[in-house]
Amino acid sequence: MRLDFIRPLYERHGPYASVYLGALTGPERASHWRGVRDQLDGQSGQADKATLDALEDEALSAAAGRALFATHGDVVLAESLREAPYELATWTPLPHVTPLLMRRGENVPHIRVIVDHAGAELTVFGGGSPRKATVEAASWPLQKTAQGGWSQKRYERAVDEVWEKNALAVAQEIDEQVRRIGAELILVAGEPKSRSYLLHHLGTKAADRVTMVEHGSRDDHGQFEQDVERALDEWLDRRRAELLERHQEAAGPTGMARVSQALREGRVHAVLLPGELPGPVWIGEGGTQLATDRGELQRWGVDEPIQERSDSALARAAAMTDAELWFTDSVADVAAVLRY
Repeated sequence: MRLDFIRPLYERHGPYASVYLGALTGPERASHWRGVRDQLDGQSGQADKATLDALEDEALSAAAGRALFATHGDVVLAESLREAPYELATWTPLPHVTPLLMRRGENVPHIRVIVDHAGAELTVFGGGSPRKATVEAASWPLQKTAQGGWSQKRYERAVDEVWEKNALAVAQEIDEQVRRIGAELILVAGEPKSRSYLLHHLGTKAADRVTMVEHGSRDDHGQFEQDVERALDEWLDRRRAELLERHQEAAGPTGMARVSQALREGRVHAVLLPGELPGPVWIGEGGTQLATDRGELQRWGVDEPIQERSDSALARAAAMTDAELWFTDSVADVAAVLRY
């Protein structure tokens, strides 16, 4: 997954309060939050009232599960969760994001498209909350008829031209969104002739990312969403397998020490994690300052290294070097796929 959405966390120095809350409502929520606040307030003298007040405003503002990360009086990131992976309230040098990342799942920038003769409905996933758009172009003539006579072929040709013109407008919108969010996948359903026109007019970069799904119309999204989720799961499985194969073929680094070194050198394309890694690692203030040996980090110019969870340090280093992070049970220890 891309980690752009957590990068703002590392633009602020900690300590960070990381809070995971389950879905609660009304007085139950308020009562539960008081216990969480007391827990944070009692941890190692780290708490400050401004940060706790900011967390309280966010914690009480929604009934859904929440993952909250705050420091120095500000909630830097607040994510809604269907349910929290577990209850957690802790102060740490870096935000404890691994439970969020594992629960959120791989964040695949993609576009969902239902196209027909009149245009298309698009939903863009990437660069923030999902955004819906409707593309409508020329609207007449849209239907072919069996009216016969000398003008029949001319009329049918005019209809085809309108269909293609509308598909061209949809293609231009998709190409723009691909450039804007770096979409990895474009999932297309709808009328067969319009899908054909759309594929013909898409730019090469977008066309290479298209997957056709069987069901879907603007009047019926139910089966379309199921097809889309299945196509996304299949793409993610292929992507994990591809990264694992690249790691194995290139004998990529495995283990915290070797992966840390590769991250410090900016050579990591993707980090592969088997799950949470709570074991300690030494870190500095810089995004890629991590090592299993304190002295090694000092040799890199860090005067006073401190200890932090390995998974938190890995997430920061990956985010700050534009590396991807993937969870897979195909590795027993942290591993890396290198850029070079």
